[in-house]
Amino acid sequence: MENTVQGTIYGINGPVIRVRGNRGFKMLDTVLVGNEKLIGEVISVHENETIIQVYEYTTGLKPGEPVVSTGKPLSVMLGPGIIGNIFDGIQRPLEETEKVSGDFIQRGMSVSQLDLSRKWNVELLVKSGDFVEPGTKIAKVQETDAVIHFVMVPPGVRGQVVYAAPDGEYAIVEPILKVKDSSGNEKDVTMLQEWPVRLPRPYRKRMELNEPLVTGQRVIDTLFPVAKGGAAAIPGGFGTGKTMTQHQLAKWSNADIIVYIGCGERGNEITEVLEDFPKLVDPRTNQPLMNRTVLIANTSNMPVAAREASIYTGITLAEYYRDMGYDVAVMADSTSRWAEALREISGRLEEMPAEEGFPAYLPSRLSQFYERAGRVENINGSLGSITIIGAVSPQGGDFSEPVTQNTKRFIRCFWALDKQLAYTRHYPAINWANSYSEYYPDMKNWYRENAGDTFDKKRAELLRLLQEENKLLEIVKLIGSDILPEEQKLVLEVSKVIRQGFLQQNAYHQNDTYVPVKKQYYMMDTILILYHESKKLVEKNIPVSVIRKTGIFDEIIRMKYTIDNVEMKGFEELAGKIHTILNEINDDYASQERKSLI
Repeated sequence: MENTVQGTIYGINGPVIRVRGNRGFKMLDTVLVGNEKLIGEVISVHENETIIQVYEYTTGLKPGEPVVSTGKPLSVMLGPGIIGNIFDGIQRPLEETEKVSGDFIQRGMSVSQLDLSRKWNVELLVKSGDFVEPGTKIAKVQETDAVIHFVMVPPGVRGQVVYAAPDGEYAIVEPILKVKDSSGNEKDVTMLQEWPVRLPRPYRKRMELNEPLVTGQRVIDTLFPVAKGGAAAIPGGFGTGKTMTQHQLAKWSNADIIVYIGCGERGNEITEVLEDFPKLVDPRTNQPLMNRTVLIANTSNMPVAAREASIYTGITLAEYYRDMGYDVAVMADSTSRWAEALREISGRLEEMPAEEGFPAYLPSRLSQFYERAGRVENINGSLGSITIIGAVSPQGGDFSEPVTQNTKRFIRCFWALDKQLAYTRHYPAINWANSYSEYYPDMKNWYRENAGDTFDKKRAELLRLLQEENKLLEIVKLIGSDILPEEQKLVLEVSKVIRQGFLQQNAYHQNDTYVPVKKQYYMMDTILILYHESKKLVEKNIPVSVIRKTGIFDEIIRMKYTIDNVEMKGFEELAGKIHTILNEINDDYASQERKSLI
């Protein structure tokens, strides 16, 4: 213990502790604070003092108590047992924690992040004589029914395998491999790795983002898609459906692994997630969704500094599974609460505040987080991706506040939730006028191959009609719709069909909760057939009201329920019906014209 770095508390300001004494503390070292050994992290080092942020409540701490460095940064344990688990912000498993401390986490409590005694059925992928290097897949474990866990060589280990354990059951701390390096030193390799949460895991190179993360939500997949490996933000005020949208994305997106970070959210919302997720059935496997999900629960009544750490914990776990070759989707709910934690700690450090009291380094911290998204070639040659979807909770739904504005700098997909849409029960409440996706141009080829050759044109026309409707509604507010020419009335009617029949989705309906991209294309096509055919009649001076009376507009709105997601022949019948009804109207008006001429 002679080399132990130890100091003494002399100042306490909430989660911020000032320490004097031993000068051996290093930036980002994890420390044990006080007699109760609270977990903290070094965030500033000066000549005469060290400043520490504590990830637990500091009530009862006194000046004079010791602070001891662990000599390593804040790290997470990586190995089998992560999937299906629920952790707090610093990767303490909540189920195990409850057994020891009850409903509330006791201060200074130490629980192993992963179960070190549990035996896993291990199948070795290498043998004696093989050469291995960092990232090499050396074994596989059936972690859950839905996920195969590939055990990889940790960083810094490279050489020839001199011993490979036989297939069988092992705990994650038991050696399964012995590797001899070029110097002749032998090193045991277990299934357990540790990794600092603030350090991104290495990869070989970044890949082009040319494939969408398919969510089954029409307004996202068709109009504002996010790429696999991309970053998106869902900003919205209270009650606009941020959490609900993220639940839908977690359930239906074609990611292999879901990492859900509840960062500083209200306790009842986190409770809802913790209760709902284990019950949700994964549509891909017909098994519980938890079999491919990791939950990080950090409620608003938990220590504020742990909230700041939870984001990094979540993204590090995601990178670990990306390294195995999986597509991972990270749901961060919400980054605003994380930014508020930064603001509080910055205020206690007496740093010069920037806009609205947030620290000047808020943009750089946001960029560090979102830059860890990406589709990459891993160091073992496999391809993996991390897609980050961050919820933003601007106060009063004001998108001009610093967190939303700075987030927009580092993402390329923006799903703006609208309070008015939410109040009218239009879900997902994504405002098509304020949202955008910069990923779509890079993914055009994918949509042409997987949806339809003319997907691009139809999408552009759909957006044009919605933009035109926005302009016309301003006029309608002033002078009413009766004064509008028939062509513009048609735009309003068709736009209503787009809004209610295409953009609005029912999460509780079997055919509407998830919609394949192919069906989305056919739905677009059907709406545009209705528009173009109706336009021909309007050009012949046939009023829109006559077309409306046939009920065809309402029937097109209902197609999302009436046509199955697999058997899509109904679209041909519907297109035929549109032609039949509109031809009848045309013939009736033509005969009336002939009679008037006679």
